[in-house]
Amino acid sequence: MTMLPIARRVADLRARIADIRRTGGTIGLVPTMGALHEGHLTLVRRAKAENSHAIATLFVNPTQFGPNEDLSAYPRDEASDAAKLTDVGCDLLFAPDVTEMYPAGFTTSVTVGGITAHLDGVARPGHFGGVATIVSKLLLQSLPDRAYFGEKDFQQLQVIRRLARDLDMPVEIVGVPTVREADGLAMSSRNRYLSPAERAQAALLPRILAETAKQLASAADAAPILAEATAKLLQGGFARVDYVALCDETTLAPIERAQSGSRLFAAAHIGRTRLIDNWPVA
Repeated sequence: MTMLPIARRVADLRARIADIRRTGGTIGLVPTMGALHEGHLTLVRRAKAENSHAIATLFVNPTQFGPNEDLSAYPRDEASDAAKLTDVGCDLLFAPDVTEMYPAGFTTSVTVGGITAHLDGVARPGHFGGVATIVSKLLLQSLPDRAYFGEKDFQQLQVIRRLARDLDMPVEIVGVPTVREADGLAMSSRNRYLSPAERAQAALLPRILAETAKQLASAADAAPILAEATAKLLQGGFARVDYVALCDETTLAPIERAQSGSRLFAAAHIGRTRLIDNWPVA
C-alpha cells in the first residue's frame, strides 16, 4: 500500500492542492488534532465519497486549550494516525508544527460572538477563539470545496458555520452525525483517558441524555427535568457537571421548553476526563 504523503509547510500544501485543481479535482478537508478514531475516519470516508480528494490535517492547537487543560497530555501518535488515514483512502495529510501555524510575531485572532456566549463558551473561556482562528487558517490555507466536522462537537460546528458564512469563505461546512460506541458513548480522543471503571460509568451520559430528551419533548418546563438529569449524572459517578442545557440549536441560547430545532447539551467530568455530548429533542 502506498504511504500517505505528508505536507509540513503551508507552501507544500498549496502546491499539492494546485496540482489537484489543475486536473479539475475537488477537495474535502477534515481538520483533526490527531488521536484518530472511527469518528474521524467516518469524516474522511464522507469527504472521499463527496470529493475527488480527501485531505486531513493534524495539528494539536495550543490556543484552544486553557491554562489548566490537557495540552501537554493530549495523545499524539502521528504514525498510527497516518496508517489509519491510509486505510480509508485519504490522499494527503497536512501536519504542520506550531511555528508553521503561529510564526514569530503572530498577533491575529478570530472571534465569533453570540453563539459562543453559552455552553463551552462559558465553561472554557477563550476556547472558541482558538478554534475559530485555527480553522480559519486551515480553510484559507487549503481553500477546500467542503470541510467536514462531527456533530459531537455541535457548538464548534455551529461556530465554524458562522465564521465561514460571516467571512464569505467559499467552502461548504458539512456536519456529520456523531459516531458512538456500542453502549452509546460518543467517540472521542479523550475517551482513552478513562480507566476501565470510569469507561463503564461514562456510558451513563448518553443514556441520561436520551431519556432526558424524550422527557423534554413533551414537557412544559425544562428546568426540573434538566436538574434531575444533572443529579443523576452526579449520583452515577461523575465528579462535576459543567452544564446540562436545552438550547436552540442555531443560536445555542438556552430555552425554557422544547421547540422545533432544539437540542440537549451536556458537559461532565469523570475522573480527570471531561466529556461532552448532545442529543436532538423531537
